[in-house]
Amino acid sequence: MSAPKFDPKELEIVGTVPAQFGMPEMPIYNYPCTMKEAVKAAYRKEPYWMIFGMNMKMMTPAVNPDNLARAFAFEAEKYEPVVDGTVPDMFGIEWEFVPSVGGSMVRPGKPFAEDAWELLEKVQWPNPDEWDWEHSAAVNNPSSYMDPNNYNLIGFLNGWFERLISMMDFENALMALYDEDQKEAIHQFFDKLTDLYINIFGHYIDAYPELDGFSIHDDWGSQKETFFSPALAEEMIVPYMRRLTDYLHSRGKTCELHSCGQNFKQIPNYIKAGWDSWFPQVIVDTQKAFEEYGDQIIIGVDPQIDPTGKTDDEMRALAREFVDKYMQPGKMAFFHYTLDCCTPAFTEELYSYSRKKCSGEL
Repeated sequence: MSAPKFDPKELEIVGTVPAQFGMPEMPIYNYPCTMKEAVKAAYRKEPYWMIFGMNMKMMTPAVNPDNLARAFAFEAEKYEPVVDGTVPDMFGIEWEFVPSVGGSMVRPGKPFAEDAWELLEKVQWPNPDEWDWEHSAAVNNPSSYMDPNNYNLIGFLNGWFERLISMMDFENALMALYDEDQKEAIHQFFDKLTDLYINIFGHYIDAYPELDGFSIHDDWGSQKETFFSPALAEEMIVPYMRRLTDYLHSRGKTCELHSCGQNFKQIPNYIKAGWDSWFPQVIVDTQKAFEEYGDQIIIGVDPQIDPTGKTDDEMRALAREFVDKYMQPGKMAFFHYTLDCCTPAFTEELYSYSRKKCSGEL
């Protein structure tokens, strides 16, 4: 289906996306279709307009113990962080909420295991078949988190390397990837971990009929550099990611990678691993990432625009320039969720101009 023709009535603001996670409130226009349809079209690279990351609705349901342990359970039922103790994740690893940073961590210094072979011996594998999927489905279908009009994502914390860190501490986890004596144990652990994740995601898909895709976390870098070489990542992690993304694609779901850090060097691995999209942190040169890889993976591009002292006409011109550069046939970006430049004039022009361009009116 091609993009519908633009109607100026679409610029009527009919609601707002609430401010969240440090991002400002955003307008909801009188769109010509549901957001579900619009984001699906974008993932087909047949966009109706330029999509923001905030145009997708994410749920991290409490049925997954990790979300309670990480104080990151967001669904129809409300959960408050535990501030006077620890909470176990799906493997029984205890996480502690740190109010000053608004998140949870495993207290370092006493890891569950200090090497990968010990990890294999000690680990007790969870059984997601025993989780209360029936209750979660009853609570969340439908809800503001699983509205049929939304493009609905499940956020999933603790990917492969992040899971290893939680169980071994950072230094031990990193060395285990490099250590020839531990690599076989890591392969065995990641292989079974991927089986577990496929099981969990299958339950998600069955429990929530309006689910459209997944945003899966696995941080690979610091502010300055990736944690490990691309060759090592390709050897030790990429095959397991690919098995999971192949499964999700076979079930008709999209796969977004959340991977913090200066991971520009890892983009070829993200592509090999089968990810549909990646929203990097602003420390990454997202514009260069789009130029080099935007035809193979959808990048969330930071506009790098300072609105200070600019007129509305200047901001509208910058919005048109951004659309022309980052919305090309077969090569398109998502608008990055850093929204400092999103003045009302910029946001309106970004929408209306991209709508006209996508519908062939420009």
